[in-house]
Amino acid sequence: MDLFLPQLLTGLAYASTLFLVAAGLTIIFGVTRVVNFAHGSLYMLGAYLAYTITAELPRTPVGFFGGLLLAGVVVAIIGVAIEVLILRRIYAAPEIFQLLGTFGIVLIVQDLVLWLWGPEDLFAPRAPGLSGAVEIAGALVPQYALFLLAAGPVVFVLLWLLFHRTQWGINVRAATQDGEMAEALGVDRRRLFTTVFALGAFLAGLGGALQIPRESVTLQMDLAVIVEAFVVVVVGGLGSIGGALLASILIGLLHAFGIWLLPQSTLVLAFLAMAVVLVIRPYGLLGRAQVIARGGGELHAPFIAADRRLKLVAAAMLAAAASAPLWAGDYLLVVLTDIAILAVFAASLHFFMGLGGITSFGHAAFFGAGAYAAALLAKYAQAPFFAGLIAGPLAAGAVALLCGWFVLRAQGVYAAMLTLAFAQILWSGATQWIDVTGGDNGILGLWNGLPPWLTERNAYFLLTLALAVAALLLLRRAAYAPFGVALRAVRDARARAEASGIDAQRVQWAAFAAGGLLAGLAGVLNAYQKGSVFPNSLSIAQSLDALVMVLLGGLQTLVGPLLGAAAYHALAVELTRGTEHWRLVLGVAIVLLVVVFPQGIAGFLRARLERPAATR
Repeated sequence: MDLFLPQLLTGLAYASTLFLVAAGLTIIFGVTRVVNFAHGSLYMLGAYLAYTITAELPRTPVGFFGGLLLAGVVVAIIGVAIEVLILRRIYAAPEIFQLLGTFGIVLIVQDLVLWLWGPEDLFAPRAPGLSGAVEIAGALVPQYALFLLAAGPVVFVLLWLLFHRTQWGINVRAATQDGEMAEALGVDRRRLFTTVFALGAFLAGLGGALQIPRESVTLQMDLAVIVEAFVVVVVGGLGSIGGALLASILIGLLHAFGIWLLPQSTLVLAFLAMAVVLVIRPYGLLGRAQVIARGGGELHAPFIAADRRLKLVAAAMLAAAASAPLWAGDYLLVVLTDIAILAVFAASLHFFMGLGGITSFGHAAFFGAGAYAAALLAKYAQAPFFAGLIAGPLAAGAVALLCGWFVLRAQGVYAAMLTLAFAQILWSGATQWIDVTGGDNGILGLWNGLPPWLTERNAYFLLTLALAVAALLLLRRAAYAPFGVALRAVRDARARAEASGIDAQRVQWAAFAAGGLLAGLAGVLNAYQKGSVFPNSLSIAQSLDALVMVLLGGLQTLVGPLLGAAAYHALAVELTRGTEHWRLVLGVAIVLLVVVFPQGIAGFLRARLERPAATR
């Protein structure tokens, strides 16, 4: 009991804080249908603002907790600015583009916080009046943990009263059920969206502010909390506050007792729980079938072959790339090799996302699986490079087959979060299975497995370029083949496609596996390019890079992944070299791209060529 009770109360206190963040996220999604990846940034801002505000106020309970509330209010105002200036302009865009826009906001906020508060971790004093501990059943429990434990249920009751006992709440629930009908009945949806976003931002900011007496304030807070908040929202059911509370308790208890009973599995328990719940209940514990991602049944322009002029341009660019060893230095060759690898990685995601409408938040699972398969073969079986080049993609394809079997039984954001769960499970294994994978130390020395003729930078670049061109041509051929036509038919009109004899599940599953296989190829090439493999090849950041490249290039264009990979990597490299605030510049560029031309670089160029019905 001495150990059980403190762990139980600690888990419930953590669940209470997690509920505040998740409730704001699910409220925003329920009304606006925005998958707000920047919600974690609002949480982080709440913590930093609370640290600064409470330091200037009297060290009394009223001053301290008043400062926490004030931090939440300031974050709500920032949330209104984000909604009015950015999100309001992309509500009509597909959710995946909204995700890209909010990712740009994440980069902007990270750099602004770094500039204002610096890179050091900040430590706030304990909460005045609640700095001690009380004895319960023989165990000492911090008073502040008990305060947090009570805060979540209190906020839940207040939210219930707000949504069920006020006219504003009735309007919100009406807009959640049928926004167009609510607007026809006189509800100002624009103002409603703004107030809902303000409430969600306030809850996120308050959640971050309440954490400062318990943990340090760091620049990593945003990504850490948004991942768990997404897990809570998806497990509970998108748009369900009650589901968010129930899922928060589940994840909080798993977190507390996982550290106690299974310390090696703490990183993976939440994602295992999410995977299990979504396999059993594809819409979460209290979710409803109609609360899914928007965009089903949306028609897209047909793919047509490039005309002769564009083929000549492509041939000239390929010839210039192939001749790079004659005129490029070592550094530029490294950059070009990276772009070729990333083009394959982005194209592998685009194949089932652009053609098949299957969104993935965890595409790094296949990239990293291929890299680790080749690296483990090299480390333990002394397998040569070409053996890894074959085994890595096959291993990634097998992982994609397994993952796809579960993912394709869900829909929309639920399916995308399942891919994230699988990626995080693999990342956790790579991080914590130290005896096999080396953990954070990774697997080194892969260059030793290269044949002598490939150790030259020029030779490796040319091999990578040849494999990348072959992979991209293969995907292009598949897009025009009957298989690609069937895949797009399932994307645009699943019921009609099935009525015409297409096995929709099998077609999507095959596309998902093919995308995973080619992502594994990119992972192997990247591993031997770097000479090592680390868990970050399976990380969320790697998956987000793939998404950004696809959307930056253009989701409904075959050449989009190549242009997106080149633009994103070149921009990131040059910004990193030229300014320490590269995240701010890159974030602003991403937001502008989403707002100004969400069709991507290739789509924008296509429009400029006055061929709006053609997709190359």
